[in-house]
Amino acid sequence: MENREYNPDVLNCIANLSNDEVFTPPALANQVLDLLPQELFRNPRTTFLDPFCKSGIFLREIVKRLDRGLASQIPDRRQRIDHIMHRQVYGMALTELTALLSRRTLYCSKCADSPHSVSHFDDAQGHVQYRALRHTWVNGKCKYCGASKEVYDRGSASEQYAYQFIHTDNPKKLFPNDMKFDVIIGNPPYQLNVGVEKENYAIAIYDRFINQAKKLNPKYLTMIIPARWYAGGRGLDDFRDSMLHDNRIRVIHDFPESIDCFPGVEIQGGICYFLWDRDNYGLCSVTTHNSNIDNTCMERPLLEKGANTFIRYNKSVSILRKVQGHNEQSFDKYVSSQTPFGIITSYKGSKEKVNTSDLKMYISGNEKEYKGGTAYAPISMVTKGDYMISWHKIFIPKAYGGGMAFPHMVLGNPFYGEPNTICNQSYLVIGEFNNKEECLNVISYIKTKLFRFLVLQKKNAQDAMRGVYSFVPLQDFSHPWTDEMLYKKYGLDENEIAFIESM
Repeated sequence: MENREYNPDVLNCIANLSNDEVFTPPALANQVLDLLPQELFRNPRTTFLDPFCKSGIFLREIVKRLDRGLASQIPDRRQRIDHIMHRQVYGMALTELTALLSRRTLYCSKCADSPHSVSHFDDAQGHVQYRALRHTWVNGKCKYCGASKEVYDRGSASEQYAYQFIHTDNPKKLFPNDMKFDVIIGNPPYQLNVGVEKENYAIAIYDRFINQAKKLNPKYLTMIIPARWYAGGRGLDDFRDSMLHDNRIRVIHDFPESIDCFPGVEIQGGICYFLWDRDNYGLCSVTTHNSNIDNTCMERPLLEKGANTFIRYNKSVSILRKVQGHNEQSFDKYVSSQTPFGIITSYKGSKEKVNTSDLKMYISGNEKEYKGGTAYAPISMVTKGDYMISWHKIFIPKAYGGGMAFPHMVLGNPFYGEPNTICNQSYLVIGEFNNKEECLNVISYIKTKLFRFLVLQKKNAQDAMRGVYSFVPLQDFSHPWTDEMLYKKYGLDENEIAFIESM
């Protein structure tokens, strides 16, 4: 039998434990480290901080690079490792468990003062600190992270998930002598479950870690985060605005499908990692990673002229510019807000009419007892949008996941909504139109690939609210539309058409 040496990295095995605190595979950690100027690893004074250690992978890989880079300056390896561990590499763990794991990864011992530690410290934590904190409750929520008191006000024996790095107004006080860091790097927690009535309702918290890191004024900041911030929403609008107007973000690597970044983990909207260079202003080098779509690299502004969001795909820029060059009104003026009639998704109505005034109501179509996805509701259930009841209109699902790979539909199927019909929260309303024929012409437009491609430029999550339609121009709906008609109208070339069709 052939003798093959096999030395697996155990940290590859724990890379995919959850969607909230995703462990970083070693290969990905090194791709992020490659963004930094490599001379940093040849400087014995460069300091690194990972303020949200989970497995300790970033610290371990930094030490390996410093070990190689400082070999000529500190030839004795024992002295070199001690110098790196005591003067250059620092971490803060998220939980007690990840503190032990990170120290085991970095020091080869869960206790830095153990005789088994590769570099001896006078205390067990070494330079990977963890402090168990409690949330600071104000009106039932933590003032630092937004956690619900009802969910997280637990006994002292339970993990509080009060992350040390963001539970302070001044992060400089977390470190002795106002210590300064040249590089802050890592993969922060992405979200926090704050729901009580809605069991899975979560808020983004990665933006808080980035804002807190900037308060420490590092020379370089690089992190792996969900890409949903491109479009904002759910508390991310201010963060998106600050990121898109910060021309010190010099590099973004974008993964529209998170499985290309974290194998086996689906994070709606994908993942990105970026490099923020404090003293270096300019355009951003944007690279999209998807073998089926767009692997190009392009230097461009984060905020395209005429857009209030980040244009994700480099090849989309020229298409969007051609469409916007016609200066047409936006289709979003026809799209309703969420919950158009004030009826929540959980309300399914009755299978049969109870009163003659009851309205036909479209509900999500996966309830087997309601044939065709319809039911009936008393008109008293309509608490808003009553003026839309009489419209010739279109219903379209408010959410469409799209799966984990392109091409996909981007939006759910639209359908005609006759007068005296309503819907619950599963749908949005598009209208008002003159008659059924005009509605069908609009539906032909919605089903084109160009329409859905333009929606995709703003849709970075499962929900497709009114805002994702803002890049879509209005058309003359006296006739149906095809992609061929639209490609000709906007003067798209063969490469642009092929890119649209690939999505």
